[in-house]
This record gives sequence, C-alpha cells and structure tokens, in this order.
Amino acid sequence: MTKLLYITANPKGPGKSKGMQIGEAFLQSFLEEQPDAEIKRIDLFDFDMARMDADLISARGKLAGYGMSFDDLTDQEKSKIKKMHGLAEEFIQYDYYVFVSPLWNLSSPAVLKTFLDNLFVTGKTFVHTANGPKGLLTGKNAIHIQTRGGLYSGMPMEEFESGDRYLKIALRFLGINVLDSVIAEGLDVYPKKAPEIVEEAKAKALIAAKAMARIPIEV
Repeated sequence: MTKLLYITANPKGPGKSKGMQIGEAFLQSFLEEQPDAEIKRIDLFDFDMARMDADLISARGKLAGYGMSFDDLTDQEKSKIKKMHGLAEEFIQYDYYVFVSPLWNLSSPAVLKTFLDNLFVTGKTFVHTANGPKGLLTGKNAIHIQTRGGLYSGMPMEEFESGDRYLKIALRFLGINVLDSVIAEGLDVYPKKAPEIVEEAKAKALIAAKAMARIPIEV
C-alpha cells in the first residue's frame, strides 16, 4: 500500500479556497488509479510544528556542527529538536506529496516555509558529502498546486514568483522527484473568469494525478 501526504496552506479551508478545490479533484483522480492508497491530510494553519528560533538553531548546531550529543542540549532544545526530527521522520514514511498553497506577496504562506524548515535534518533527509549536500529522499514524488491572483507565467512578473520556485528547489534538494506544478493564475485579474480558470486547473490536476499515481515507487 502506498502513502500520500496532502499538505495545505490556506486558512480559508476547502469551502472557500480555490486551491483546495483543485487539490480535492487531484486526490479523487489519484484514488481512481490507486484506490488502496493511504492518504493523510495536514492543514498547516492548524498544525503544531517547531519553528526556527534560537533554541532550535542552537540544538541543530550542537548536534550537527559541534558533534555534541542529545544529552548535551538544554531541556527546551531537546523538546524542539525532538519535534523537528519527529516531523521529518514521519514525512519520510510517505511515497507521494501534494502541496496546495496560494501565492501571497510573491511567495508562499509563512507556515509552508516553517514546515519545510523542519525537513532539513542532516542524516535523515540529506547528508553532506565531499561533492556537496546529497538528498536522501529519492524514489519519492511530489507536486505543487498553486493559485495566483496575478499573471506570472511567461509574463514580466515571472521572475518575482518565489513560492512555487522555492518549494521545488527545497524538495529537489532533499532528493524528491518534483512534477510540473498545477497553476491557476489570474484569479484577481479576471475575477469573472475565476470559475473557468479553476475548472481548467482541475482538468490539469486530473491528468497530473494519474501521471503521478502511475510512477513506480522505488522500494
């Protein structure tokens, strides 16, 4: 049985979020190909995770940079690094990842960056080698479903988009195979066409879901 982690970053919820509506269409199509797949949902606006504060930065440095042991950490450092490692260890258990987020102020909601920060754990998700960092999460597949109010693809604003771009960079750094994103854009530029834009994105999501579901999983 394969496992899919469905991560959303929109406080509106599925009833109002256009991205989540596209995401639900993706999941339905994926399940048509893999009806026995186990799916877990994470709403990042209602999810307890460690944040990169002074304690967590210190704990990471002590363990990875200075070769200290877990017992050398303060109680606060132990608590936060355990939470971080726990999230990363659970993330590793999945075969597929679907990220759904809007483009806010040229990037993704901050909760998505916080989530990704928790995945960068030396020795678990990547290692340092003589040739530079190497991702350990090979054989896994991910896709990003993103909604945009403005127009970016093939437009002058394209170089300013850093939400979809960073997510792909982060996941590929960890060794994950990242499929082409499903983008619904121009929702604020053409509000009357929003339903049409969403339906077009859903159609792309259906195709993308079947393509991802058919990718063989490396064991």
